[in-house]
Amino acid sequence: METSGKEDAIVLPAADAVLDPDFGDHVCLPFRGEQERRAATGAFTLNGLRRRANVLIITHADSPGRTRAWLAPLVPGFAAAESAGEIAIRASTATHFTGGRLDSGRALACLTEAGERARRQGRHGVYALIDASWGAHDPPGQIAFEAATNELFGRRWLAVVCQYDRALFAREAIDRVGCVHPISPDQAALRYERRHHPAGLRLWGEVDLTNRHAFSTVLMPLRQEAGEVVIDAGGLHFIDAGSAQLLVATATARPHGRTVLRCGEPMARLLHRIGADGVIDIRPVDDA
Repeated sequence: METSGKEDAIVLPAADAVLDPDFGDHVCLPFRGEQERRAATGAFTLNGLRRRANVLIITHADSPGRTRAWLAPLVPGFAAAESAGEIAIRASTATHFTGGRLDSGRALACLTEAGERARRQGRHGVYALIDASWGAHDPPGQIAFEAATNELFGRRWLAVVCQYDRALFAREAIDRVGCVHPISPDQAALRYERRHHPAGLRLWGEVDLTNRHAFSTVLMPLRQEAGEVVIDAGGLHFIDAGSAQLLVATATARPHGRTVLRCGEPMARLLHRIGADGVIDIRPVDDA
């Protein structure tokens, strides 16, 4: 099943872009009220089908049955898409928990299995919408889990939008969890892709205080790489000094091998100012 295109989407002006994410996006989406949550779910589902993704909806506040009842009328062809395996609705108790306790390994395995299923079906990837209210009583566990999932997105087959209910989470809590998401509405948006041969990353977008924690988790796996690592930041059109220091810390922590960074002239000047030259081979490119 394939929807006819973006004109079918339910328009939510403030969050429309993050409800139509690219594969590889990990988004924090606060919402207010049941109507907004349902409209966002409908728009996200339509956009996922239009992109020929399998849509996975992980519920918590609602049961899968109740979710299906109100979502189906918002999505033309819902029953056929669900029957074909293009839409799946699962409870967080079956994806995120074992014996009532958060099981990060199970949750990551659920997403990975969804990706394998999408590939077998010839789909382009997975669109997952997660009701994050499961973590309202375990803020440290939720932040650690959200940070751990960032490693999945560098493979560019998975797009996840995590819905945070403003009635459940205080503003400060949403700000904290938003920092471990590379993308949140009205904040800096970071995208990235893992590279191999040589190992490294391609980065594009922006990094500042709002997604610096997420940036640190994206860089973390590079610390274990031996040999040369190449970071292509030519598409990174803004980075603040504090976030740039994370690149220095990553290069310093690596046991062996050179760290090469390709970037635009403004970023190269910033790195020179903070003394990154001593640990990073900085190679400016003409067009950031």
